[in-house]
Amino acid sequence: MIPEAEVFLRAETALLSVYAQLRDEHWDTIFPPIFDMEGANKPLPVRQVVNHHVYDDAWIPDMLAGRTMDEVGRDRYDGDLLGDDPHGNIQRFADAAMAAARKADDRDWMVHCGYGDVPAWDYFWQLNIARGLAAHDLARHIGVPSPITEELARGMYEGTAPSADMWHSFGVFRTPVAVAEDASWRDRFLALTGRRP
Repeated sequence: MIPEAEVFLRAETALLSVYAQLRDEHWDTIFPPIFDMEGANKPLPVRQVVNHHVYDDAWIPDMLAGRTMDEVGRDRYDGDLLGDDPHGNIQRFADAAMAAARKADDRDWMVHCGYGDVPAWDYFWQLNIARGLAAHDLARHIGVPSPITEELARGMYEGTAPSADMWHSFGVFRTPVAVAEDASWRDRFLALTGRRP
């Protein structure tokens, strides 16, 4: 398994741990945007945010198998994927996504995304950042501890720090926050993304 896929498994698990703590009263609350990029910078109900994550997970097995969206059907996973059993459906799609990630053994395998072809390592970093930041931000939103472990944070930091300027230019990371030289990996990663530890 490639290193980026290992980080994905940790990030996905962290996000799932927050989803497991969602109660009925949380689903309709308005969640502040995770990113500042155009098209992803609007507050949305938690249920809609979670549904988008499940939509991402639904595509992962197909993407990692080398299929194109046209081969699968671009509207295959459109609509409400949470249904009447949101927790069960979240887990079902996540299990399939994680199983596919465990088989990823070629960093340069071409993934056919809707916007173009990218190597697997690049595809995973997009997934990893979205999951890592969503896990932290959603945990704060519903008032539970952040699930970002030191192991996950170190992987996220070491994988994104070299290209932090690019992520910032896209609106994925916000203006970095200063932290002490001996700060934990968690604090370093959050600060790199513009979040105060």
